[in-house]
Amino acid sequence: MAALTTIISTSSSSSLLTKTQHSLLKHNKDHDHVPVPSSSFMGTPTTISLKSTRPRTVGIVSVSSFRVSCSAASSSSTVVPSALLFDCDGVLVDTEKDGHRISFNETFQEKELGVTWDVDLYGELLKIGGGKERMTAYFNKTGWPANAPTGEQERKDFIASLHKRKTELFMALIEKKLLPLRPGVAKLIDQALSQGVNVAVCSTSNEKAVSAIVSFLLGPERAEKIKIFAGDVVPRKKPDPAIYLLAASTLGVEPSRCVVVEDSAIGLAAAKGAGMKCIITKSGYTKDEDFLNADAVFDFIGDPPEERFDLAFCGSLLEKQFVS
Repeated sequence: MAALTTIISTSSSSSLLTKTQHSLLKHNKDHDHVPVPSSSFMGTPTTISLKSTRPRTVGIVSVSSFRVSCSAASSSSTVVPSALLFDCDGVLVDTEKDGHRISFNETFQEKELGVTWDVDLYGELLKIGGGKERMTAYFNKTGWPANAPTGEQERKDFIASLHKRKTELFMALIEKKLLPLRPGVAKLIDQALSQGVNVAVCSTSNEKAVSAIVSFLLGPERAEKIKIFAGDVVPRKKPDPAIYLLAASTLGVEPSRCVVVEDSAIGLAAAKGAGMKCIITKSGYTKDEDFLNADAVFDFIGDPPEERFDLAFCGSLLEKQFVS
């Protein structure tokens, strides 16, 4: 198997490291390359090398300031994942604050429920996977609106109708392309498809909403090659691993050969519960969550010259698991 070299080059000063990682990545003023146990970064027993693009005498290096590239001794033996699985909201598009939240509030207003979810409250509600589950949990805690039904089944139907209308409003936003793809998403998907890697989107969101994002923002040519697993396709939503296990089974690949791109702690738990590698690209609502179990954490995927990682890096996570 080809030996891998990982080079992390500094280009900015923003920080995504944990305190433990900060302590391991302090700049060495006497050397351009500072060997660091990569178990502090990706949970593996190998070593990475930090190479500064310009001299620095003091300070702490941060993961978000790095471009990570992996080069193999022979390109023909480079490992690629069997499947690259993306979460949707917060990964493909940063939809939550100015997409889903707005659509929920417009629905509540139309139905005269007297409910508004502000930015901070919605951030807390995102800890609950699934829009219908989110509304149900909120009303159970704060009290159901006066014009909501009282029977259990009637309330389920009421929540379903609210969610249906919310999805219609959200899809209208997507169709107008008011919410852009996050940097590097299209690039990474194109790299995967060109290498014959299965690509899928695995989301707790409504299947129609996810399909709209994939079709309108990634384009029909990519969309026809991307499998979607979303909504109520599984009985238990993230952090349960069911959706990722379903994806692996349907695609006919081993979970251990899959790399997941997520943005949240519940998504990370789902990916890890399925036995998959997981890269975090932090989003607006998740930047302060605990990602210590992730194989790598970045601020975004990125396009050159601001690229943070690529398909070769995804493959390197799988290759490192064979190092004893």
